[in-house]
Formats: sequence, structure tokens, C-alpha cells
Amino acid sequence: MDCVGLCELVNNLGVANEATARFIGLMIGVLLVSGVPLITVVFLIWAERKVAARIQDRIGPNRVGPLGLLQTVADLLKLLGKEDITPAAADRLLYNAAPVISFASVVLIWAVIPFMYAANETGARMGANLEDGVLYFIAIASLGTLAIMTAGWASNNKYALLGAFRVVALLVSYEIPLVFALLIPVMLAGSMSMVDIINAQSHMWFIFMAPLATILFFVSSQAETGRAPFDLIEAESELVAGFNIEYSGMKFGMFFAAEFLHVFTNGILIAVLFMGGFLGVFYQAIPILGFAWLGLKGSVFYFISLWMRNTVPRMRIDQVMNFNWFFLVPLSIINVLLTALILKVMQVTGFAPTDLANSSLIGVLPLTIILLAKDMVLIGAILGRVGAEGREARLAERRVNEELVAAAAGD
Repeated sequence: MDCVGLCELVNNLGVANEATARFIGLMIGVLLVSGVPLITVVFLIWAERKVAARIQDRIGPNRVGPLGLLQTVADLLKLLGKEDITPAAADRLLYNAAPVISFASVVLIWAVIPFMYAANETGARMGANLEDGVLYFIAIASLGTLAIMTAGWASNNKYALLGAFRVVALLVSYEIPLVFALLIPVMLAGSMSMVDIINAQSHMWFIFMAPLATILFFVSSQAETGRAPFDLIEAESELVAGFNIEYSGMKFGMFFAAEFLHVFTNGILIAVLFMGGFLGVFYQAIPILGFAWLGLKGSVFYFISLWMRNTVPRMRIDQVMNFNWFFLVPLSIINVLLTALILKVMQVTGFAPTDLANSSLIGVLPLTIILLAKDMVLIGAILGRVGAEGREARLAERRVNEELVAAAAGD
């Protein structure tokens, strides 16, 4: 293994032993990859509280530090000072491990996210350039679900256990359309590597080729994080506080931080999978601009998530499940089949390149137009069906009201 990147930097600082330099470089890389999300979550909590305040006609944090920026730090110190309580009847090992697993499952996703352009063999700065980065994301994201289930079961509390049961019904179910939506950029790029998916969008972002897959991924990821309107795993009116009712202090804080960071991580993943990641103006000449482009693109979907959380009411459990199994799953399957068929036919006939990264804008334009038209037809059919069902519901309600009025008049 060649000593490149951080290893080369450490070696140039005077570490003669190449093995030692490689180890030190690896440790620095791990600290950087894990440190970025840890620092980010402090500002995310502040940003979410300010956005929620503006939507609800409030001011939000404005006392601790300039613009209230240190409010999250004050809350963190408060949580650190709280008593660490473990219920007497709880499974101590699993009870204490669940918050750590929950937060680690989000941080580990950042290991395969390309941060910026680099003139190396991978073409990007990242923790690990895995050939199956998408598969790694799916596997690691499932750990978060496992952590919540473990927390609910190990707490020995009926409300916490009911919250864990809802995880099985909600998060696991919504993984199906999430995975089907992920198949679209994988098919278009011909690879499961995050770097290859970004390079395949060098001429056209996948959000223009597959807007429906982008929407499906966003909605499914909202449910995966348990955010409104899918926040049934901690419905206060039904489960007190859900799976984390027995947690206090920093253990509760780790669940809290994992949720906030997971939402932003989903925005970053959408930016990587559908919006070209760090690709942007001068991303090669000034690599740090690529990092800024990635954060800006991810922030767009992060803001939409906050917008939904503070405006959309919580759905019932039956509505959430019906929406998934009778709408999202069939739609995602149809979308994958049609995309695969169109892509293969156009590649065989020569109207679409087999390697999008080494093509050109003119080369990928026919494929973009056809796939975009396919998604517009599907979205139009969905909107038409929703409109028809809405009219039928209003007519049925009007007939019922007329019958009630007639019955009252007859009495």
C-alpha cells in the first residue's frame, strides 16, 4: 500500500517509519470523518430550532451566545450534569449500548461520503472508497433501527416496548421503497460506489433523470428517521415519549443527536446520489468549494425536512402503513422496472451511453429527456388519481350531509 494522502503528510512532518505514518494518518482520518458530523450536529440543533421558531412565528434561541448559537452547548452541559439512571429491571448491557449504537449508526454512514475532489486514484476525499458503498449505507442504516428496538426491549417498559414494535412496522417497511429508489442511481451509474455515482453525474444530475426516485428516497428517508408526519415511534399522546421514555441525561442526548444528524445525513446522501455531490463551479480548482457545494445541496433537502416537520400533522399508524404498502412500494417497483427497461433499450440501440461519466452533455441528453418524460407521466397519473379520489370523497360527504339534513327536516 502506497503512503499517500494523510500518510504522506505525516511522513513529510518527520515520521520516518512508513507504517507508523500510515497508522497516524489513519487515526487522523477517522477523527476527521467522525469529527465533522459531531461538530455539525451542534449547529443543526440550533438551526432546526430557529427554523421551527420562524415557521411558528417565534424568535427561537437568542439568549446564550450571539444569535443563540451557544444554546446547544448549554443544553449539552445540562445533559452531562444530569444523573445517569438505569432502571432496576432493565437489561443493563443492552440498555446502555443502545444509545451508542444509535449514534454510531449515523456517524458510520459518513465514512463512505465523498467530501470534495482530490487528485488521487479515487478522485475524492473520503473515509473509505468502497465499491459497494450503497450497500454499506443500507446495512449501517439498519443498525439505527436495531438500536431503537434494543432500547425499547431492554428498558422493560410497556410504552418503550410499544415504541419498539412500531419501529418494526414503520422503519423496516419503509426500507423497501428506499432500497428501490436507491437502485435508480446505481443502475444509471453502473456502480454502487459513491464516487462512481458522483462522477456519472458530471454532465447531468440524476435528479433531472429520475425526479420520482428522488422524491421516493426523500419520503422514505423521512420515515426511516421517524420524522413528521411519520413520527409514530415517539407519539407523546399515545406512548408518553416512545422507545426512549426510560432514558435520561446524555443517553437521551445521544438518541436526540442521532435523530438530528440523521436528517441532515439523508440530505447529504440525496445530494450525493441525485445532485452530483461535490460537483459544482471550480470544484477542481478549489477543492474546498466542493465541500461547500455538498453542504449547500444537502441543506436544501434538510430545510424541506424541517419545513414538513413543523407544518404537517402526524399520520395515524394505519394511514402510514397503507401509504407505504399500497402506494410507495408498488410505485417504486414500477419505477425501477420502467427505468431499467428504458435504460437497457436505449443503451442497446445506441441512444444512451453505457458510461455516463465519460460521455458528454449531448450524449446523455436523449436518455434524460426520455426518463424525465416517463417520470412526468407517472407523476401526472398519480396526481390525477389523487384528485379523482378527493372528488369522490367530497361527493360522498356531501351526500351524507344532504341525507342528514333531509332526515332532520323530516323529523
